[in-house]
Amino acid sequence: MIEIKGLRKTYRAKGRRDREVVAVDGVDLTVGEGDVFGVLGRSGAGKSTLLRCVNMLERPDEGSVSVGGVELTALNRRRLRLARHGIGMIHQHFALLSSRTVAGNVAFALEVTGVSRAERRTRVAELLELVGLDGRADAYPSQLSGGQKQRVGIARALAARPKVLLSDEATSALDPETTDSILRLLLDLNRRLGLTVLLITHEMTVVKRICRSAAVMRDGRFVESGAVADLLHQPGSELARDLFPLDAPVSVPGQTVVDVTVGGEDADVPLLSEVSRRLDIDVQVLAGSVETLAAGRAGRWRLALPGDGAAAIHYLRSRGASVSTPPVDSLSAGSPAAGSFSAGSPAAGSFSAGSPAAGSFSAGSPAAGSFSAGSPAVSTPEEPS
Repeated sequence: MIEIKGLRKTYRAKGRRDREVVAVDGVDLTVGEGDVFGVLGRSGAGKSTLLRCVNMLERPDEGSVSVGGVELTALNRRRLRLARHGIGMIHQHFALLSSRTVAGNVAFALEVTGVSRAERRTRVAELLELVGLDGRADAYPSQLSGGQKQRVGIARALAARPKVLLSDEATSALDPETTDSILRLLLDLNRRLGLTVLLITHEMTVVKRICRSAAVMRDGRFVESGAVADLLHQPGSELARDLFPLDAPVSVPGQTVVDVTVGGEDADVPLLSEVSRRLDIDVQVLAGSVETLAAGRAGRWRLALPGDGAAAIHYLRSRGASVSTPPVDSLSAGSPAAGSFSAGSPAAGSFSAGSPAAGSFSAGSPAAGSFSAGSPAVSTPEEPS
């Protein structure tokens, strides 16, 4: 649906005519029809410029942009205006007209395209019901909450029945609860209307909740890009580290520290207690979590394994888990964190292969919150030397 090849956009720095600032530097991007694709990066990474090049609000210096099979970079102004009807856009700060009501703001997008008053009235009513604002048509922006304002922006973006929706940090000005409701709305619209959504964000929550594909952008370039499930397989993936931060990097004397990642439909098999029981070893959990992402269930842990850990690593991999060695500079010597999987009697805070204690993970039937080995969903391991 969206195809970008070799995109480059530069600006002249203010006050210094001889200095060129590269905002987007040779970006390639493919967003499939019906996908929700997130571009993640810090401020100044080039995300907003990239998005504005997709609907040609910014014309790139080099490269091509195609939407729905139409190369926008090759169109003249008149044809470009028509092509933009198929692309909706929602903004970080809502961009509503304060002098117009909710209905008037939504209708504005239809007025400029020459839609009749009767058609506008019908379409506006449909859209306000779609975004959950059917009782607020006569309210003004000053009378709305932040979440309601963004819903107006979404309704306006959908007025011309676009097939592509661009989102420019649509939730960054909202509180967590409102952000959650807007993300649910976007995902619902994606499913109900078959919308292709390209969004930019610096919030990992957005990627977790609704993105099936993603890219990490830095200094105008994509560091990595693809389906979230595939990126989580990659060794050293920045996205994997950001989605599952392991904030307790501890090296344990006499043990091997590894990062283990799992995911997929079988993510409820109690893998760690299984390893502990079958190999009769203690497995210490230094950090980790299991979460449900838009791309499916996935988990990532940092473990301390006895000795060289070879037998445990082999078993984990045989069960579909990915195992990799953490970066050396992320480890610091110290005592192991509480919370181990033991093949002996369970102690307080331990995970046992015997009878489950409070807060424990059993080697029997999987319980809620159990760790598992499904098809791998996080970084593909390097073979230990």
